[in-house]
Amino acid sequence: MTAPVTTTAEGCKMKVTVAVTRLPRGPDGSRGFDPNSLRFQALGPASLSSMGYRNKADLELEQQSRVALRERYLRSLLAMTGQPVSFTMYERVSVTALFGASDIDILNFQVSELQTPLGTQREALLRCSDIIAYSFEL
Repeated sequence: MTAPVTTTAEGCKMKVTVAVTRLPRGPDGSRGFDPNSLRFQALGPASLSSMGYRNKADLELEQQSRVALRERYLRSLLAMTGQPVSFTMYERVSVTALFGASDIDILNFQVSELQTPLGTQREALLRCSDIIAYSFEL
């Protein structure tokens, strides 16, 4: 599905088509997951015993632990906003920048004043897959 968008560039109006991606409709008409799919069955309750869970309490304990770790990580990203952060990248490259934001999937970090061995970049995106470690002062 596409929707036309009107943009202005130097006084000119141009129509640009923007693609909109949506989840396909499921068998029940919703845009959720199909409970009969292989992925749902692989992650469903029947597979818990094969994953090492003896009972539902073990699963709930792990889920609570994961929730706590995820919340701490997201709070650390929030605390980094506007702070100088040191990144250790592959090939033993160390860079420093002011942290700006992360995308929703935490695949990229937006930074400002990125100081690299080759010079300073005013704005940059760092791919999280290229980062080994990062640190900042609280």
